[in-house]
Amino acid sequence: MVKYNIYLFRHGQTKFNREHRFTGWRESKLTALGTKQARIVARKLKNKKIDVAFQSKLSRSKDTLKEVLKFHPECRRIIIDNKIIERDYGDLDGMSHEEFIKKIGNQELDLLRHGDAIENLSKENMKKVEKFLGEEEFKLIHRGYDVPPPNGESFADVEKRVSKFIIFLKNYIKKNKVNVAISAHGNSIRLFRKIMEKKSKSEVVKWKIPYDTYFHYVVDA
Repeated sequence: MVKYNIYLFRHGQTKFNREHRFTGWRESKLTALGTKQARIVARKLKNKKIDVAFQSKLSRSKDTLKEVLKFHPECRRIIIDNKIIERDYGDLDGMSHEEFIKKIGNQELDLLRHGDAIENLSKENMKKVEKFLGEEEFKLIHRGYDVPPPNGESFADVEKRVSKFIIFLKNYIKKNKVNVAISAHGNSIRLFRKIMEKKSKSEVVKWKIPYDTYFHYVVDA
C-alpha cells in the first residue's frame, strides 16, 4: 500500500486580519507580512512533492498558494473548491472586533446568536468582552459551536461542507495517486483538523491556526 500526502496550510495575514475584522467571504489582500508568511510556508514545503493543489476562490488563498508553488513545477493541476472557504460570518463580515464589542455593550446584538465569533477576537478584546459578560456567560459564548451569527455559518455548518470535501479529497487521491497541497482558511482548517485528527468540539474552539506553518496528513492508497 502506497502512502500519499496532504499538506494543509492557512493563507498569510490579510489587511482585515491586521485590522482585527471578521473577514468571512469578503476579499482582503495579503499584507507584506502575509506574503512573508506565505513564503515561510513555501520554504517549509520546498522539498515535498506536490502533484495537485486546491484553493478557494478568494485571492488570499490563491496568492498564498502561488508562493508555495514557485518551488513545485511538478504540480500539474490547481483546483478551486469553495468547500474549503472561510466561515461566513454573515452580518459580522467586515465588522471590526471593536465595533462588535461596542454593539455588545449597547445590547444591539443578541449575544447568544453569535456563537463562537468571540474566538476570533484578540486576547485584549476577549478580556473586555469577558468583563462585560461575566466569566461564565463568556465561556458559554466563547465555546459555542452550533449557533451561527445572523445570516452566517456556525462551526457545525462549516464542518458539514469540509466533511464533504474530505470525502471527495480522499477518493481523488486514491484514484489519481497524488500528493496534494491545500491553501485554505483559518476556520476551514480548524474543522479539517477536527475530522482528520478526531478531536472534540471543546478542543477545536480553543485552537489558534497559525499563518506560517502547515499540517500534514497521510492517505493510504
